[in-house]
Amino acid sequence: MQNNDKKVLLRISNLKQYFPLKGGRFVKANDGITLDIYEGETFGLVGESGCGKSTLGRTILQLYHQTYGRTMYYGRSLDDLAPKYVIDTVKNLKARRTKLRELEQKRDKLEADYAKLSEKEQYAKHGELDTARKLAEDALLDITKIVGGFLVVDDLDPVIAAYSKDYAIARKLSSMEEKRQELLVDVDDAEYAKKTAEEAGKSGKDDQLQKAQEKLKQCDDQIAALRAQLDAGRKEIEALRVPYANDPEFQKYEAYRDDGIDLARLEYNEMRRLRRDMQLIFQDPYSSLNPRMSVGQIISEGMQAHNMIKKKDARMQEMVLKIMDDCGLAPYFLHRFPHQFSGGQRQRIGIARALATKPKFVVCDEAVSALDVSIQAQIINLLLDLKEQQNLTYMFITHDLSVVKYISDRVGVMYLGTMVELAAADEIFHHPIHPYTEALLNAIPTTDTVGAKELSILEGDIPSPVNPPKGCKFHTRCKYCTEICTQVVPEWEEVRPNHFVACHHKLEAKE
Repeated sequence: MQNNDKKVLLRISNLKQYFPLKGGRFVKANDGITLDIYEGETFGLVGESGCGKSTLGRTILQLYHQTYGRTMYYGRSLDDLAPKYVIDTVKNLKARRTKLRELEQKRDKLEADYAKLSEKEQYAKHGELDTARKLAEDALLDITKIVGGFLVVDDLDPVIAAYSKDYAIARKLSSMEEKRQELLVDVDDAEYAKKTAEEAGKSGKDDQLQKAQEKLKQCDDQIAALRAQLDAGRKEIEALRVPYANDPEFQKYEAYRDDGIDLARLEYNEMRRLRRDMQLIFQDPYSSLNPRMSVGQIISEGMQAHNMIKKKDARMQEMVLKIMDDCGLAPYFLHRFPHQFSGGQRQRIGIARALATKPKFVVCDEAVSALDVSIQAQIINLLLDLKEQQNLTYMFITHDLSVVKYISDRVGVMYLGTMVELAAADEIFHHPIHPYTEALLNAIPTTDTVGAKELSILEGDIPSPVNPPKGCKFHTRCKYCTEICTQVVPEWEEVRPNHFVACHHKLEAKE
């Protein structure tokens, strides 16, 4: 799913989110979703109620720990966080490579057996083969995302030693960067105190500022020294790569290596550090605000949790008022409580809370569904303005196709936990290729009398995610269904430029 013009912020591969039930059964809320979300875009997500849209948004944020798959985040580098899974992968490199070889052998055997079967027998075995392929691919990526082409090296000991040394330095550097954030807040507090004192005609705050700046400088010097050590370690690793510069096998796996962070493999405290980068605007503006907290407390809570501020003082109040102003909230709302606001005002408070930590990615979980039409328009325009001002990336979840067409750059269509179609917003509306997308568009009521198409309602209910249909999940409601649809899960493939679909009977593109 490459787009060379844009930088990928999140790359989701084969994401699954299952919730356990009694008797060993599971609710398969998300079942093998693959997509890229680009920096600065609004990605719209549509589908019927119960199809797994909200679950997908929350799983990407790791509010639910995903059952399976990979969620790569490129908003920060591995050095910024130095997650524990990196050193675990490096130390167990030999065992992981052995396990990978076993999975590849099993996959190859299944592929050989599958090729000998008749078409009807292949239907029954397709699911088993697909699982084996995905397990082998995941085991490969777990290794190559970190060490790349070193997977094929005979002697792994020098590689393990070099990467272990590199990780130890990166870990120290990550801790120092965290400490620097706290010291930076101290400097900002001291500067604000000095400025306030000068405005009041007082003095004596210079010492406090000087001490804070000295501590910050010492920290910066330590960080610079650690970065120099890290650069030296990287040169050592690059020296190990030199002998394989012309080795095609090495270069093949080297292409997999990147600097993204796999959110699904992070520990709780590691993920907590990234929370300020990824925020959620809740669907219900009434129940998502604490009734015992004032607006100022609600908005500043995240800032305190992520060490953006230390004291509840005038500087904090100034920052909160700035965010409130950006979100169209009057300053005198600061000490009011949620019950004193309308639905639209409450949603603005929810938006202000989400944006207070200066995130890079925001999940808007049906953020306008509970509001009337005129207020919806205000909130949507506010979100678009804030996106331009702060270079935000949105995942916009909604049922309203007219809203998603207006706000989104690209649109994904979900059905029963799977992504069935993904394309640019205009492309989806003018050239639907999946029968489910066509059915959704035909169900939109219109007031046009000239050239209006007949309203077509999709028959039947969405099946249970506990026991989803075999093969294509939409086949129980699809008018184009044939035998292959009832047996084989359709492949996710690109049928037009940047237009992806999973269907055995793709609709003819309308010209």
